Amino acid sequence: MVSRRRYLAAAATALGTGLAGCVAGYRGPSSPPASVGRFPSDLPVSESELVRGALRDAIPAITDPAFASDWSGVSLTARTPDFGVREVSPRLAPFDRVVGVVREEDGEPRARAYPLRVLVWHEAVNDRLGGPLLVTYCPLCGSAVVAERTVDGDVLRFGVSGLLWRDNLVLYDDAEGSLWSQVAATAIRGPRTGTELTLVPASLSRWDAWRAAYPDTEVLLPPPASGTVRGPEAVGRDYTYDPYAAYADNDRVGLGGLSGTEGESRAVADDRLPPKVEVLGVRAGGEAVAYPRPAVERVGVLNDRVGGRPVVVTAAEGTLSAFWRQADDRTLRFRPTADGAMRAGGSRWSRTTGEALDGPHRGTELDRATELPPLFWFSWLDFTPETRVYR
Repeated sequence: MVSRRRYLAAAATALGTGLAGCVAGYRGPSSPPASVGRFPSDLPVSESELVRGALRDAIPAITDPAFASDWSGVSLTARTPDFGVREVSPRLAPFDRVVGVVREEDGEPRARAYPLRVLVWHEAVNDRLGGPLLVTYCPLCGSAVVAERTVDGDVLRFGVSGLLWRDNLVLYDDAEGSLWSQVAATAIRGPRTGTELTLVPASLSRWDAWRAAYPDTEVLLPPPASGTVRGPEAVGRDYTYDPYAAYADNDRVGLGGLSGTEGESRAVADDRLPPKVEVLGVRAGGEAVAYPRPAVERVGVLNDRVGGRPVVVTAAEGTLSAFWRQADDRTLRFRPTADGAMRAGGSRWSRTTGEALDGPHRGTELDRATELPPLFWFSWLDFTPETRVYR
């Protein structure tokens, strides 16, 4: 039987997409990192720590995104997993996951959703929403990172380098060719080494939950409606098919390493959690804590402290969120409600937005406590080795 890894590599060649991470053996971090920058690392990263999974731009970043209220009417010609060609009409199901972003534009909040159905094939979207915006997703790490594209006054356009570092997506900028780690949101090689992107709050949510919270949201349309760094393509990808569908449930870690094999990541040897459990990471006051999805979903709402700061972590409709539980100069203690919200200080609060829905705090929004949406445990641990796990 042809292995999934070999099949995906062959599919990548045929599709011209070069699915990063499916064509090479896993290499874990070569040595314990030093504390430099947003996440621990020695910079610049040496070339020996980079693994080439695809050619530059083989995974074509979206550079001219298009949006609509939904995917009704979307029809395109696509290559299929068996290397055929067919007409497809992809649709977003209620349970499809999206990266959700809300930013102020012209004095009003504006919401957009970026479906993983598109991001698993393109990995980076160069957009404008409240200013130049970069939306990224690494299928190997399950990590979504959103950041501003303006760096030292320059608006950068980002593409997919085809390289990976610690099994994570490495981007390049078209200005000077610096390489950027997705999870660290930091330049790791090139003229801008050490420069950090300004992160933008984002959610990894179900489409139905996001649309319920933001009824006027726009959603990213797949190419050819959206243009890519490779220009228009008459025959594109099959957005009804997820090439990583089985990855979250099998034993492979990152670039194909199996539990117990050479070159395994830290998380394979760390027995606190299975490597691909989704965690929400919170950092403050020199402390980092990983909140596993199963533990949060079990209680719905949990109160904790990170680096001495009071935090509330919640689960609702497929979304994990964390907020600092201080409002109006008070430290609150939250409990779940039967209607899917949470209660504290005499008010009901949204678990997904952190906004008080009624009562004395009505209209108040809690500050988000997370830099990143949830990601796989092995990736959080590779970038944050000194982390506590909530139990």
